[in-house]
Amino acid sequence: MKIYIDGQYYSQETAKISVFDHGLLYGDGVFEGIRSYNGRVFKLSEHLERLYESASAILLQIPLSIEEMEQAVLETLRKNHLQDAYIRLVVTRGVGDLGLDPDKCKQPSVIIIADVITLYPDEFYEKGLDIITVPSRRNLSEAINPRIKSLNYLNNILAKIEGKQAGVVEVLMLNADGYVVECSGDNIFYIKKDELVTPPTHVGILEGITRNTVIELAKARGINVVEKVFTRHDLYISEECFLTGTAAEVIPVVKIDNRQIGQGVPGKMTRSLIQDFQHLTQTTGTPINNEN
Repeated sequence: MKIYIDGQYYSQETAKISVFDHGLLYGDGVFEGIRSYNGRVFKLSEHLERLYESASAILLQIPLSIEEMEQAVLETLRKNHLQDAYIRLVVTRGVGDLGLDPDKCKQPSVIIIADVITLYPDEFYEKGLDIITVPSRRNLSEAINPRIKSLNYLNNILAKIEGKQAGVVEVLMLNADGYVVECSGDNIFYIKKDELVTPPTHVGILEGITRNTVIELAKARGINVVEKVFTRHDLYISEECFLTGTAAEVIPVVKIDNRQIGQGVPGKMTRSLIQDFQHLTQTTGTPINNEN
């Protein structure tokens, strides 16, 4: 494996960062998870745009232009001979001292890792997930805005721990007002009376690239898509439910808090959107290798 760090490539064994890097010390940085399929990077422009927006929100100046970053991502995939991969793109504040002052960090650091990933086994896509609501609430937008994809993921990790202790692989998170926002690593949708519903960004969610793609696919099918605030009650009485995320893609949910959703199997609309999404990932994207 060849890992990109600040313009150079290192083996997995020799890839190192300083113990004084504020990304390590304080989670001070941003990241993106990106997928490539069939020799093309899916929604690369959208992921990079979100990365640079997250960096801007925390006053972090990325030392590469978007065009340079795109080429670095593609070159990392080429060096690792990967056509179907998961790319982790990380930008840290860089090396500073043990204090909090970000001005002590003179040069941000860029890290690109490309590997393969399997988040959930095939049976979960075929039969659906069981999820539960966890006690940990999603970060307040006024504290650490979930729209910033920062390295500070402890809120999500605590939720994941609570889910694992309860025997599930994914969990539902609420905001401080008790409204449904998202899962530990995925966005959430439900279907009721031919309407596809998902929380709006202002309630405290990460605006997922896969989320937005599924919204576009649903509208192309003539499905009425609504972004609105809702509670767990709306999920409990829904006809279908599914999650979306870069690593998870589109995955059905058949039980929430031990309540069966719909018929207890992946629904018709969910299955159709899964097929549409899979087709899109195989036919679109930024080519890894130059095509003449």
